[in-house]
Amino acid sequence: MDAYRRYGPALLRKAKRMLHNTTDAEDVVQGLFVDLLQSGGAAGPDSAQLELGYLYRAVTHRCLNLLRDARNRQRLLDQRETPAAAARTTCEQRAIDLDLLLKLCAQLDALSSEILVYRFIDDMTQDEIAELTGYSRKTVGKRLDEARAAVRLLHGGGEA
Repeated sequence: MDAYRRYGPALLRKAKRMLHNTTDAEDVVQGLFVDLLQSGGAAGPDSAQLELGYLYRAVTHRCLNLLRDARNRQRLLDQRETPAAAARTTCEQRAIDLDLLLKLCAQLDALSSEILVYRFIDDMTQDEIAELTGYSRKTVGKRLDEARAAVRLLHGGGEA
């Protein structure tokens, strides 16, 4: 593949800088080109449409996803290693949290509900949510404030 020979080394350097791991960087870059080959499309993976900017963005997103997945995997493993009593409490608390989240989603609009899921189920930061949804971080913060106000209403005006 001509695009791989032309852009592969630059993409690999970028992935190595982000991941600090040569093996993972190679997997990310090769995975990108395998996906491009499989998708093929009418233009094909060697077409002029494959610009370095597009490939840089694609590698960046794949590296970020890999880092986020590793962080979430570690968080889940850390939760598994808690004692059984703490795990039961966490499970019960999660059920209560999920119930509250469902009640909130019924009261809020679709965007606020989506933001709540990203924040409290997917454990994403406001910056990550803003990047994912395309809204500003300030908009995400305002939507979360609306959710807090709705929680106060559900609890009869008490502290959220």
